[in-house]
Amino acid sequence: MLKGNCVIAQSGGPTAVINNSLAGAIEAAFHSEAIGEIYGARNGIMGILAENFIDLRREDKSIIQALRFTPGAALGSCRYQLKKKEDYKQLLAVFHKFNIRYFFYIGGNDSMDTAHKVNLLAQQEGYELRVIGIPKTIDNDLPLTDHCPGYGSAAKYLATAVLEMGIDIKSIVTSTKVAIVETMGRNTGWLAAAASLARRRPGDAPHLIYLPEAAFNLEAFLADVEKAYRQYGTVVVVVSEGLVDKNGNYIFNDAATVDVFGHQRLGGVGQFLLNKIETELKIKGRIFLPAASQRSAMHLASRTDAEEAYNVGKVAVEEALKGTSGRMVAIKRLDGEEYRCTYEMVKLEEVANREKKVPRNWINEAGNDVTLDFIKYARPLIHGEVAIPYHNGIPDYLDLIPA
Repeated sequence: MLKGNCVIAQSGGPTAVINNSLAGAIEAAFHSEAIGEIYGARNGIMGILAENFIDLRREDKSIIQALRFTPGAALGSCRYQLKKKEDYKQLLAVFHKFNIRYFFYIGGNDSMDTAHKVNLLAQQEGYELRVIGIPKTIDNDLPLTDHCPGYGSAAKYLATAVLEMGIDIKSIVTSTKVAIVETMGRNTGWLAAAASLARRRPGDAPHLIYLPEAAFNLEAFLADVEKAYRQYGTVVVVVSEGLVDKNGNYIFNDAATVDVFGHQRLGGVGQFLLNKIETELKIKGRIFLPAASQRSAMHLASRTDAEEAYNVGKVAVEEALKGTSGRMVAIKRLDGEEYRCTYEMVKLEEVANREKKVPRNWINEAGNDVTLDFIKYARPLIHGEVAIPYHNGIPDYLDLIPA
């Protein structure tokens, strides 16, 4: 049994259920004889470097429970890449100083890369440390896991928003006949595809869906919109922010800047396409940007998603206590008509900086919709609701855990 303290941190864009994973990890660590102090690092890896810790063991149990219905990253998040030798030296010094023997990092692709680097650092320096990645991302693009905690809730919110938008635009007499929904998803279309779950019957919104996995053609797009307009009278189109042409170039990228990991900052493709519709087809429309609402709408969170997010945090600690390190907790879907899943451990090096795309055969031949295979995959992930407390008519969310 490796005895020592643990540190838990959150990184990247939050999800509606990221704090469920935090709660699962805290509660599992709390009941362990091997783990002493349970530190929460403020703002991800940056908090560790700055020794900016919260003593989670001394937080009231009601606070830990409140994490399970509160969106946002309660510990604070960051987008910071370990590059400098000084960072690695400082990180190891902090681990020594606080006797950190367990490190749990909740995040997406880049976060799994950071966790992998920390694990390698400990091995190279002969420091006994167990590192486990806890997955989260609304983009659903982590490989080796059936799906990612956070995706089901974002999918549920987006499908609901598109359902309501379709009813709204269809019900009023107006010159606005087209609505374009621009979703997050840099290089994958999992989130945009989830809008298809809004349909209850043929002809319901969304009428067209475009994903980065299928090469985008502007002329074909305009023809699709015009055809749908003539058929339905109103058109709801869902597009992923990272649409690319046949050469792999972004259809629209107004921002020339990149983030610390070298990713181009995207946005604006929805307005770009709406301008084309209004100019070429003479059909008026509007743009809808769910933006951060996709990842923070706890009032529409999936109970399935919340429970699985809690479980991956719990399993991470349990596996570390068994001696596992350098792994990420993955969700494995079990065979059978009824949706069930279990959890397994996969190598961080096989997850870091890699993306899982929507299978091309889950997109129709025309590239403007998804197939039934996607529906069968995604539908179980949005089931159930989270019972959240209300005060004065609005959700009574937990304030961020104080430092």
